[in-house]
Amino acid sequence: MATDTPPTTSVVEATSEKKDVDIYRDTFIRYMGYSNEVGEAFRPLVPKSIVAASYGMAIGYVCTDTFDKSLRQRMAGATDREVALVGADVFTWQMFASVIIPGLTINRITAASRMLLRNSPGFVLKTVPTIIGLASIPLIVHPIDKLVDHLMDATYRKVVQ
Repeated sequence: MATDTPPTTSVVEATSEKKDVDIYRDTFIRYMGYSNEVGEAFRPLVPKSIVAASYGMAIGYVCTDTFDKSLRQRMAGATDREVALVGADVFTWQMFASVIIPGLTINRITAASRMLLRNSPGFVLKTVPTIIGLASIPLIVHPIDKLVDHLMDATYRKVVQ
């Protein structure tokens, strides 16, 4: 690993240079991180335990990506510090980009939809906000990813370099 490359971004940069695909960020697997958003969209229709389980799935995805990128760093000969920095970067990025911000966003979208439809029949009040929440997921993925990249570049990544 080159010492002039910040360890927190080296895995992503190395992946870009080789034109390899990051399966956790560049393929349909990325949507596994959004399983809690599906849970949030279905919140009016399912027991709370289902919503909680959807968060468990999303956090499992986050941990899998973190482990994978940390292991790749270790196998490439990175120091313990470099591996820890990459793991912390990936975990932080994924938690904000996959769990925290999208979960809050979909929760608020479905809540706003329910409020706007509050005078509708019960069936509409329960199902339409869920449909709106589900339909919103593909629209929020890339903007949130870019936002988290920008925020981490401006804060966390500056500190750990």
